[in-house]
Amino acid sequence: MSPTPLYPLRFEPLYQYRLWGGRRLAGLLTAPMPGDGPIGEAWVLSDRDDHQSRVADGPLKGWTIAQLLAQFPEPVMGKLAGRFRRFPLLLKFLDAREMLSVQVHPADTRTDLLPAGETGKTEAWVVLEAGPKSRVYAGLKPGTTEAGLRQALANGGAADRLAYFIPKPGDAVFLPAGTVHSLGGDIVVFEVQQNSDVTFRLYDWDHVDAKTGQPRALQVDQALACIDFAEGPVGPVASVVEATTPVGREDLFHCEHFWLWRLRGESRFAVGAAGVPRVLICIEGTGQIEHGGAAYAVGKGNVWLLPAVTGSCDFLPRSAVTLLEIALPEYSPEAEEQ
Repeated sequence: MSPTPLYPLRFEPLYQYRLWGGRRLAGLLTAPMPGDGPIGEAWVLSDRDDHQSRVADGPLKGWTIAQLLAQFPEPVMGKLAGRFRRFPLLLKFLDAREMLSVQVHPADTRTDLLPAGETGKTEAWVVLEAGPKSRVYAGLKPGTTEAGLRQALANGGAADRLAYFIPKPGDAVFLPAGTVHSLGGDIVVFEVQQNSDVTFRLYDWDHVDAKTGQPRALQVDQALACIDFAEGPVGPVASVVEATTPVGREDLFHCEHFWLWRLRGESRFAVGAAGVPRVLICIEGTGQIEHGGAAYAVGKGNVWLLPAVTGSCDFLPRSAVTLLEIALPEYSPEAEEQ
């Protein structure tokens, strides 16, 4: 049997028009942006039927993530093979020149609000660029009730019930399903989320879509049904420093759906792990992944899947580099509870 032709896989971004977007992703990603309109999102690893990430180069150039998982389930997913019918995370860069809608996502348990085949949507942001007008809205002000929020929506005062903070580059924000959230004001973030596209809009800042001349639809009743009113305000997480040499390694998010670390280094260090897949996102600097006697050039904005079969690889920075490394939890929530 011939060896599996898998190697570190880089994916091309899928740009998405959003009325609140800008053009700042052109400075982060090398793939040319379409047209001259607002691009709010770049989906950089997506296993959605209507938006399939494709391998950018190498012998598997053009393959979709779904084709890879179908053809090489164990080499790609390792000990996690069989647990997921598709890659369970959706990764994006967001450029919010204006405010996103105030929105909320359902939890996995809200099957009454989830279309067939969809999961809930817990997500998290890492702030890459922010300015004095940037805002992150996350959670509700203390004491806000469903009745009070509904009344505020009717009176045009919804924003007054939202908790917010002024973000700065490096801030990391965890948004469990059920958290009311929005952001905008010239802010660029990286987003990791469950592979779900279920969003209920609560309020849209009176935006009018230039393409249609109409405001976007709201789903107020469904949004209110999802909200965790006991949660309160949400601020940046406190990172946990796990190592300082040969690479600074901070644990930012560690939940049942994804683990994410921020790595900062200037000399050779290890990435990936034996028997499980990892995803690397370069958010600053350049370097190369070394595997199997080959070197794979990594630039700012690149997203790489390290298949389980590649195991641990060396990363050699050309100068100071900052990476995000994402893992899928190696246990199920059910096993954790036992």
